Amino acid sequence: MNQLPGNKVDNDSKDGDTSGCFTNVGVLLLLIVLAMLTRGCNFFVSEPQNITSQITNTNEIKRETDDFIGKSVAIRSKPVQRIGLRSFAVNDRRLFGGKPIVVINASGVPFNLPEDRNIEVQVTGQVRNLNIPEIERKFKLKIQDEYYKDYINQPAIIAHYIALAPKPAQVTAQPQQYYGRRVAIIGEVKDIQSPSLLKLDEDKLIGGSDLLVLLKHPSRVAINEGQTVAIIGEVRPFVIADIERNYNLNLNWGWNLRKKLEAEYKNTPVLVADSVYP
Repeated sequence: MNQLPGNKVDNDSKDGDTSGCFTNVGVLLLLIVLAMLTRGCNFFVSEPQNITSQITNTNEIKRETDDFIGKSVAIRSKPVQRIGLRSFAVNDRRLFGGKPIVVINASGVPFNLPEDRNIEVQVTGQVRNLNIPEIERKFKLKIQDEYYKDYINQPAIIAHYIALAPKPAQVTAQPQQYYGRRVAIIGEVKDIQSPSLLKLDEDKLIGGSDLLVLLKHPSRVAINEGQTVAIIGEVRPFVIADIERNYNLNLNWGWNLRKKLEAEYKNTPVLVADSVYP
């Protein structure tokens, strides 16, 4: 802020003109613009993760490739196989044939495929023809050509966001697979216990348990029981003190409530949510 034009106000006002007033107005307008830009930045950082608003089927991308080239898409699909060090293939209809689509991780964050291939992954990225020199140049990547010979000039997704996309019951059944990992989960809201604590329905899996969700911040949208939502966050063991420390939260739960919740949810996972989308 030391470089803002407002630092010259005192010197200019000594001349007896009104330039100081205009400078003050200019500073005010600049601060307003900066505030708007800051809010905009926060919005656009989280918005690419909301890929559930328009999920695209990979078969649609393969059928109508020309319509998708250069566009950002969102998919949820089961991975078929790993290809290179930073890529894997997905296919929505493996049982009915058809060549998979390559996903190249350009997010800058390493991503390990789930051991259980029945778990979906969530990907947001740009559709490109797999022209390796062009992709390396545009996205500043280094790609091992030999892994991609079967996919050259086929549609590929250059991903800037990738997360596991399990069902709620898959997390509660084997939470160790998800602890410390970011996930994007779609489920039905159930048992709203407070503005910051609710559950996601087990999604019709027999014997599955509901997934506990803790909202780090108030939701931007109304959340109602029975509503289907997408929630993005990190899976942790339900230990209140650890969650408050690791996420710099003050949950303002009284001692009796804390003891009750920790007794009820001891050794169970909780999804610490960054974002909620209808």
